[in-house]
Amino acid sequence: MRATPPSHAMVTCDVKISVIDCLREIVGSRFVLATPARMRSYMRGYRFGEGSAMAVVLPGSLLEFWKAVQICVRENTIVIAQAANTGLTGGSTPCGEDYDRRVVVINTMRIKSLHMLDGGRQVLAFPGTTLDELEKALKPVGREPHSVIGSSCLGASVIGGVCNNSGGSLIHRGPAYTELALFAQVGDDGTLRLVNHLGIDLGGTPEGILSALDNQSYSADDIDWDETKRASDNGYVEHVRNVDADTPARFNADARRLFEAAGSAGRVIVFAVRLDTFEATRDAKVFYIGTNDATELNQIRRTMLSSFANLPIAAEYIHREAFDIAERYGKDTYLLVKTLGTGRLPRLFALKSRIDGMAERIGFFPANLTDRLMQAASRLFPSHLPGRLKQYSNRFEHHLMIKVPSEGVQETRDCLSTLYPSARGDFFECTAEEGRAAFLHRFATAGAAVRYRAVHGAEIGGIVALDIALPRNEAEWMETLPPDIEKNILRKLYYGHFFCYVFHQDYLIANGVDWLETEHKILEVQDRRRAKYPAEHNVGHLYRAEETVSAHYRALDPCNCFNPGVGQTSKKTRWR
Repeated sequence: MRATPPSHAMVTCDVKISVIDCLREIVGSRFVLATPARMRSYMRGYRFGEGSAMAVVLPGSLLEFWKAVQICVRENTIVIAQAANTGLTGGSTPCGEDYDRRVVVINTMRIKSLHMLDGGRQVLAFPGTTLDELEKALKPVGREPHSVIGSSCLGASVIGGVCNNSGGSLIHRGPAYTELALFAQVGDDGTLRLVNHLGIDLGGTPEGILSALDNQSYSADDIDWDETKRASDNGYVEHVRNVDADTPARFNADARRLFEAAGSAGRVIVFAVRLDTFEATRDAKVFYIGTNDATELNQIRRTMLSSFANLPIAAEYIHREAFDIAERYGKDTYLLVKTLGTGRLPRLFALKSRIDGMAERIGFFPANLTDRLMQAASRLFPSHLPGRLKQYSNRFEHHLMIKVPSEGVQETRDCLSTLYPSARGDFFECTAEEGRAAFLHRFATAGAAVRYRAVHGAEIGGIVALDIALPRNEAEWMETLPPDIEKNILRKLYYGHFFCYVFHQDYLIANGVDWLETEHKILEVQDRRRAKYPAEHNVGHLYRAEETVSAHYRALDPCNCFNPGVGQTSKKTRWR
């Protein structure tokens, strides 16, 4: 389908009325935040990035969202579209104070509709739909979304995953990707247009299209099932099996997966996406491997990817230092998810942000008050990890947990039994409880560095958090840093999606050391290793975008009015 013509029902308001008042007329006064205290949680990235804006707008429907964007474009105001704000590189908040126009953040978490297509074979997700909500909606029909572990537990949005090339842990599914999306963009002529590439006939005007989705007033006959339009990275399985390729399996700047909304990083305003779902895996089994020889894990990876009939579901790596730090500083996250599930975590994080904001304003309380309280509370609980996992932490430096489908259990058992036990390593088959604990502990590792810094702030000068992808044929996958870098690092947390060769590497830098200079030195090491970065978190404001990515941004947003500056690109009008 082609782009719709500019709307003849452009939202207007008296020139004497401010932009904020116009936005209030659209969404209601309650849903336009314009004071620093109320905007605080929307202005700071989960791990990185902070800036200011004239307002935060919380539309409750796609049509309200569209009208709010119209006002901002008409008034030459920058729009930063934001969902759950769970990103790690600052790409969904303002960053700095050097924009050349006013900034409005439009948070979409009130727009949560989810439409099941063809019994759940595909879904149509709105901007506020989270991965957790999608996972729960699909469970009764025996289907799963693209990702079922990781940031979904923090409330990350489905559309955010598509826009940010999110990868996830599932080997079969690759990065989040679709060619079926509904989005708005501003052309080179400065005109805002709605582009309907959903493959669903919804009418001819922006208002009609968005109202049809808001009201779900379309039928199955309106849906086009054109098989040439992909709603997932359906070729990833064969791609990742090629263990001799000299390029990474997946990374942010891969031109194969930059298409309109996919990889757009907020450079277009995405209203809905169509995505494939996947048959749920049942009776999976987890194998836990420990070794002091890093080459053994790569041998297992190459063997399974290149020759196994049944590919594993997931293969997660964690280094002993990360394991031990997460056991202490990720304990409350582990217990919260295990006890409350994933659905309540977004509200808990919102409450945490409000309490921290009040503590900052009062000034009497220490920095990171809630982190300190939660850390103290976690110590009141007994040890939470199964005994065999802790024994392996004592014995082995490298840990790999492999989840396999029932039809791949014997194949995996036979393979591992030829290698272990050895002088350097061993393995065991997890019980159901041990398997859940292993993967939940791996998830809790992702926030452990942030908590460590919050508790030990006097020691830590900053965190360098890298997200790298190694070439599939790399033999020396374990990093070795030169002494001049190593001396400035207090703690290193290595963990990642091992069969995809995607690693998350968190470095806690000593106080008094320039963390940004240290990051640049570490990135020089990664360049020599032929690593690509970021691998799956998007560039945000932390990384410099490769030319492939910045060209994608310029093509989508020639006026540079949506989320300017990401990828360390220009924040100025028309990319000046």
